[in-house]
Amino acid sequence: MPVWLKRFILWDYARGVWQYDVMVGVILAFIFLTPRGWFRDQPRMPQASQITVLGAGHRNDVLWIDPELLAGVPENQRVDRLSDILRNRPEVLKSRMGKTLAITHVEPILDSEGEIQGYWAFARP
Repeated sequence: MPVWLKRFILWDYARGVWQYDVMVGVILAFIFLTPRGWFRDQPRMPQASQITVLGAGHRNDVLWIDPELLAGVPENQRVDRLSDILRNRPEVLKSRMGKTLAITHVEPILDSEGEIQGYWAFARP
């Protein structure tokens, strides 16, 4: 093995020499220029803990929605946005009878200081 390759792999250069600067530049170029697809990096999908089916009421199923899922979504668009999110997770929208549920209403749950703690989502077949 050549000496220069061994020194490069073992990071044997002192700080402040040009070889050190070149190695740092190579590392930064790798970090910022590597295509996302090489590592199969995907957008985050809602986690199981962010959507919880709580049970059925009178002709309605109730879901608890984590506030992060609807953060920044205007009130009049919450039902549509939640429906889009749940369309990607069809197992959540299956009722006990096997019918697909549709979101009908979303209500914010506020704490004593008026901050949103989560949402109730009501769905029916």
